[in-house]
Amino acid sequence: MGDNLEIQRRMLELGFSQVELAHRVNDVIKTLTGRYGTCSERTVRDWVRGKVTWPRGLQRRSLEEVFDCTAEELGFQPRGATPAPPPTENDVRRQTFLKGIAATATTAAGLTPSPATAAPRTTIGTSDVIRLRAGLETLDALDDHRGGHGALEKAALAGAAEVMALQRTGSASERIRSRLFSVAADYTAVAAWSCIDARDLDQAQKHLDTCMRLAGLARDPVAVFRTWNMIAMLANQLGNYPDAVAAARAAQRTGITRRDPAFASLAHARTAIGSAGLNDRQSALRSIGLAADSLGRARGDQPCPSWFAFYGAAELQALTSIVQDRLGDAVSAESASHQALALLPAQFRRNRALATARLALTQLHQDEVDLAVHTASSVFDVMAGDPLPGRMRTLLGDFHRELLTLSTNAPAAQEWGDRYRAEWSRT
Repeated sequence: MGDNLEIQRRMLELGFSQVELAHRVNDVIKTLTGRYGTCSERTVRDWVRGKVTWPRGLQRRSLEEVFDCTAEELGFQPRGATPAPPPTENDVRRQTFLKGIAATATTAAGLTPSPATAAPRTTIGTSDVIRLRAGLETLDALDDHRGGHGALEKAALAGAAEVMALQRTGSASERIRSRLFSVAADYTAVAAWSCIDARDLDQAQKHLDTCMRLAGLARDPVAVFRTWNMIAMLANQLGNYPDAVAAARAAQRTGITRRDPAFASLAHARTAIGSAGLNDRQSALRSIGLAADSLGRARGDQPCPSWFAFYGAAELQALTSIVQDRLGDAVSAESASHQALALLPAQFRRNRALATARLALTQLHQDEVDLAVHTASSVFDVMAGDPLPGRMRTLLGDFHRELLTLSTNAPAAQEWGDRYRAEWSRT
């Protein structure tokens, strides 16, 4: 029969790898039967290559649910049926082009997502969900580079409003409606995170309440995990460490952590930070150890949403530095910060600046004043051209106060004070 170009095209539209499609089919089978399916990457490969022209009943039904269309529309044909003509090369190219246009439609200069349609529509389909999701990657990339700020929050809320307007005015299947709620939750999560990073904590809490409601309506374990993760971060910023630990443990109990060890690793790391805030050394070290073990089991080729791309070996080292510094082990904390900076990908500029500020604090906690001042000053160089997010300003403010307490007359401290005040006036 030859390659099944139609299922290839639809996988491309949704960004599914063969492994991801197998997981999604198995998830639907579990919903239908109560038992996780046996679909594997090899099964999907046989579909894509046309070796299987008509999947078995349960897998076929699950495929139809995943793609929200019939098996025939996916390029499959029951035995004895006359095959429909496959899509032409131009068809495939056109779909790829349209996907590329959707992914770049939202830019840093104009962050508000494009209008839902040129004219009113009555039916909402997969293409609408794909288009709406495309703007999220641009917002996530902007956050990685600059951090949270008002324009990012505004753009994210505009995206969520567009999704919910489509929910209210269009007709759609239950599956499409769930996916729209998931997209709305993700846009709201970007707004919440922007407020957390900007230290607008009251506004962040309001967005998180909305985000959790939308994630529940979507029945999306990844969105629920993301919300609990941010609740844990917000509680840490507020110094409410019992709530931070409770939220991190709630994240550990979401469905995605059982399927993907990388998500479990992040939840354990958040637990460790909260426990260190409570000065519970044993729990903190146990949790950070579990985070490392879980990340070691994670598969590098596992697909993940764009917002989760920040988490890996570098971020785990950065979080480990926070835990160890809170527990009073500044030497180990400094080592972890150095490892974080060495491993951190170039696109995460804001995270690099944060890790550098944390490194300066660990050096100050070892009375290395000159070295700490030099390190802290480089934060301004990393973020040159953009205002500092509120979370970073708070961290540098902590460094400034601790430096003045430790050494007010040292030449390095006086030089830092001049640089600090000058930079503050610009940002």
